[in-house]
This record gives sequence, structure tokens and C-alpha cells, in this order.
Amino acid sequence: MELEFRHLRMIRAIGDAGSVTKAADRLGLAQSALSAQLKRIETAVGGRLFERSREGVRPTPLGVLVLERSRVLLPAMRQLQEDAQRFANAVRPDGGLRVGATRGALLGALVDRLTAARPELVVSTQSSSSASELAARVGDGRLDLALTGCCGHLEPTGDQRLEWWEVAVDPVFVLLSDQHPLSRERELELGRLAGERWALPPGESCFGDCFAAACLRAGFLPRSVYEADAASCLHLVRSNRAAALCRATFSPPPGVVVIPLAPAQLSWRQLLCRGRNTPARGLADEVLHHARQAHADAVAGSPVYTAWLRRHEEEAGRPGSDRPSPPDRPSPPEWPTAP
Repeated sequence: MELEFRHLRMIRAIGDAGSVTKAADRLGLAQSALSAQLKRIETAVGGRLFERSREGVRPTPLGVLVLERSRVLLPAMRQLQEDAQRFANAVRPDGGLRVGATRGALLGALVDRLTAARPELVVSTQSSSSASELAARVGDGRLDLALTGCCGHLEPTGDQRLEWWEVAVDPVFVLLSDQHPLSRERELELGRLAGERWALPPGESCFGDCFAAACLRAGFLPRSVYEADAASCLHLVRSNRAAALCRATFSPPPGVVVIPLAPAQLSWRQLLCRGRNTPARGLADEVLHHARQAHADAVAGSPVYTAWLRRHEEEAGRPGSDRPSPPDRPSPPEWPTAP
């Protein structure tokens, strides 16, 4: 008989428990079955591994050697198994790419660009309102890449299995009904909306806390908040029952207008993450490029955002101007060595 992984687990269980009976309970085996297996293992290694007494068992010098080696080998075998499962999950026979994303229109535009550039690539997508859930899926190998985001002044999770890159940073604008008294304003101070009810989507994002902090800086607390899905939030805005917040690239439906906030107190970072050991590393730089181009297209397709950028670029260039600079434009892909 040759030693196997399960045999080392049995030896380790006996050594940790100090008793064959207790070890059998932990392993879900009958005491007689574990005792018989121990005898076969001892025959295979050529000597006794444990001395038995009324107090239980204690390892012989040979047992100490095997236990010490098992403390190295067992974690290494578990890690090997986890890595192999992660790799098997990430590498699919069709050579496809699995991309996750939180809410937003960037995912659809990214898929359009990827499939146009690589018609042979099978792209599948997953969506979640939880950025940490998507990051965990990437870390576990269930996704190759994920598009997520966080408030502009925050950093993404420090999970050492992941690498992060910035797609873009956008200001946050306000959504109002086109029947709202302030709907014709070019820009709005947040304090002028102190009497509004607000519609916000659910989720674990930091954005709700960042919004509350911005309201406090503006001198008020939100009157009330409707937590609802995106469609319901838009309905509440369109019916003039609430205001809402959106990314600057958002294209409003009929009956709703997008108005920049002045000064720009809130911003949103759009991020791409990948696993450090994912087999899809070769595609990640291409995905980042397409994500940045999709964002640039969204900016170009938003008259309100492009006008806001133009105004702020002009004002930021004037001598003595204290207006904030617009968010950084997308830059060429550059892979950092740390998140």
C-alpha cells in the first residue's frame, strides 16, 4: 500500500486529537475502521506511528516525522486542489470570456466592441448590484474580469488575489422631471434640492453614505429616501415625486432631464478587476482598451456631459480660476504591479 492524501489526513487527525476515538468522530468514521486503517498505514511506512496509553495516544519519533511532513504537505495539497479547480473554472473548452458588471450601460457597449473585434470570442456576462460579490467571483475564478465601481475618493478592495485598473472617473449629476421648477437650470447647487425626496437604488455600495455626507456639507439632510430598483427610481423622477442621482454619462429617457451639480461634490470611479493568476490575462489589456473606448463613446453621446466638460475646461484654464478640473480623460492602458 502507498501513502495517500487521505492517509495523511487520518494521521494528522489522530495526532491533533490525541485519541483514535476522538479522531474517528471528527472524520466521521467508526473507531474500529480508523484503527484498522492506522495499522495498514504503519505497515506501509515500516513502523509504529503512535504509542497507546490510557490517556490516549502520543506520536513515536517516526510519528513525529510523519506529522511534521503532513503539516507541510496537507496545506500544499489543498492549495493545489483549489488552484486546479480555479484554473479549470477559468479555462473553458470554447475559449470564452466571462465578464461581470454592476449596474450601468458600459457592459453592453463593451460586449459590442469585444464581439466586433473578436467574432470568434464567446463572451458571457453576469450582473450583480454588489461590487464585492463580483470581486469575490473573480478571485475564486468564477469570472475572468469584472466592471465595478466605487465613490471617487475611495480605493477598491485590497484582496491580494485581484488587480485593479481605472476605466474612468465621472462626476455625479442629478435627475429631475422635465416638469420640475428647476429642470431648466444649467447647473444646480445641491443645497437648492434640500426639500426634495430622493430615489436611490439598493445595494451595498458606499454611494448612499457618500451622498448623505454631501448633503450634510450642503447644509441639510435628505427629506426622505425611496429605495427602489432602477426602473422604479426613474418612474418616481418622471412623475415628479423624487429626484435621483446618476453618472454623468447617463442617457435620460423622455420626461427626465440630467443636470450637473455645482460644485461637483460627488464622483464615481469605474474600475476593471482581474485575478492575478487568471488564464485570461492575455485578454485583459484588450478589454480595458475597449472599456475605455466604450466610456469615451458614452461621453461623446451625452450633450449635457460634453457641455459640462467644455465649460469646466475653459474655466479651469482662466487665470485665477478656482473651479475644479473635470475628471481625468481615459488614458492608454498601463498595467500597474499593485492594486
